[in-house]
Amino acid sequence: MATGGEILIDCLLALGSKKAFGIPGESYLAVLDAIYDKREDFDFILCRNEGGAAFMASAHGKLTQEPGLCFVTRGPGAMNAAIGVHTARQDSSPMILFVGQVGTALKGREAFQEIDYETAFGDVAKWSVEINEADRIPEIISRAWLTAVSGRPGPVVVALPEDILTDETDALPLISPVHIEKGVPVSETIEKVQFALSDCKRPLIIIGGSTWSQSGQNALKSFAESSKIPVIAAFRYQDQFDNFSRAFCGEAGVGMPAHVRELIVASDLIIAINIRFGEMTTDAYSLLKVPIPDQKLIHVHSAESELGKIYLPDIAIHADPNEFSRCLENVSGRWEDWFSSARLNYLDSLIAPKQPSMVDMGLVMQYLQEVLPSDVIITNGAGNFAVWPNKFYQFAGSSRLLAPQSGAMGYGVPAAIAAKSAFPNRTVVCFAGDGDFQMTCQELSTAAQIGIFPIILILNNSTYGTIRVHQEKNYPGRVSCTDIVNPNFISLAESFGFLGLRVGTTDEFYVAFESALNSERGAVLDLNVSSEALVPRQSLSNIRKNALNNQSK
Repeated sequence: MATGGEILIDCLLALGSKKAFGIPGESYLAVLDAIYDKREDFDFILCRNEGGAAFMASAHGKLTQEPGLCFVTRGPGAMNAAIGVHTARQDSSPMILFVGQVGTALKGREAFQEIDYETAFGDVAKWSVEINEADRIPEIISRAWLTAVSGRPGPVVVALPEDILTDETDALPLISPVHIEKGVPVSETIEKVQFALSDCKRPLIIIGGSTWSQSGQNALKSFAESSKIPVIAAFRYQDQFDNFSRAFCGEAGVGMPAHVRELIVASDLIIAINIRFGEMTTDAYSLLKVPIPDQKLIHVHSAESELGKIYLPDIAIHADPNEFSRCLENVSGRWEDWFSSARLNYLDSLIAPKQPSMVDMGLVMQYLQEVLPSDVIITNGAGNFAVWPNKFYQFAGSSRLLAPQSGAMGYGVPAAIAAKSAFPNRTVVCFAGDGDFQMTCQELSTAAQIGIFPIILILNNSTYGTIRVHQEKNYPGRVSCTDIVNPNFISLAESFGFLGLRVGTTDEFYVAFESALNSERGAVLDLNVSSEALVPRQSLSNIRKNALNNQSK
């Protein structure tokens, strides 16, 4: 006989889990007690806020393709964690959120901190369930794991009533994970794809998702290069294709470059592999007509539910992206100029003009491109600052980008901690705005406690930059509620045990970043970035001036 809490941890260990992120709570004390006996095999990373813990779990899932686990207490704990569940959903990241729940005898009375989690997370999680019998723990945990990783990966929420965790059961724990065979397209389907390609003039490949394998990426790269078909990435998935490949031509996301927009609009055949056609990738669904695009559309996805959800494809293929890519055969067409000009336009887009700022982020990104290792993991939260790692850095090899498709501020710091905990020997660099950083900066205490020290770059311009730009475009000169008075970030960093350095100029950055790379306690670099440089190719003053001129017409 074992308690429900013990069976739960034994099941997670059998599935291959070795760690969880969370905040302890009285509603799942039995789980915490079970972890005590398994502490050499199962690591509980103690966080400072449930939102930070859930961000870490979401990032871990995206990085490793295995469910990131998060444990939180009922009510307020679960609601704090909701932001990470939403992020995992939009990122298609496998994650399981375990939530303590009131005892089964108290349900339905609005007991202390009681929430109906199946209702609360019903539209956010991929599946939300409450375990009401200890005997069913292995069954439901197995299903939760498979649901999180299969099809389009995503978050699952599992509610754990207190008494179920203390009840004893003779149910046997799981003994191993279930291996899901990947969907392979049939030869007739591939023949249709090849025929469609032979009949077009301006083909385009758009890729996304984080379920790619190295062999699948290599197969697609070989096909695209040999067939001379340009490849662009969906919003914040440019790390899934070699950016130094002559086939790669940019990212379709926030701040979409003009040449990427033109590629989508002017193409006559789009092969969309593993993407969900989000708002950012389609520029609010304006680049392709809904529901039937002008472009011929081939949509490949591992989740049948994504096919035809927004756009009706000419060929819908329910298959694993890696298996599909390995099935493709090289084609030749009359589109070499289309291919070469797309690549040249991408390379031109990497060059930023001189910035009106003491720290010139254009020059900073050129330097980072030279000094960062090929397996670097870059993270960011949300804000205009994210344009720098998202549009001016080239990913290749095993380098990764952890950035929220949900546009959640505060994601970057927890994601960096999760990345460093998964790969302690790799360089992890987080880009954060000053407002973005303060959403989750307390998690640096989490990092210090477990001896994990990423490098944090704070682009400090004393404003909520994205909103400020929108204000200047729509209400020029009427700045309201966006100015920030910041703390001393250096003192704050040092208080958490990090190296803290103020960077006043671009030249100072080079020296400071070398110190950060050599530091055994990571670093927080406070960069003096002017609000004039909120947008790389237009000063804030010019944005305001243009808006005022438009108003006067």
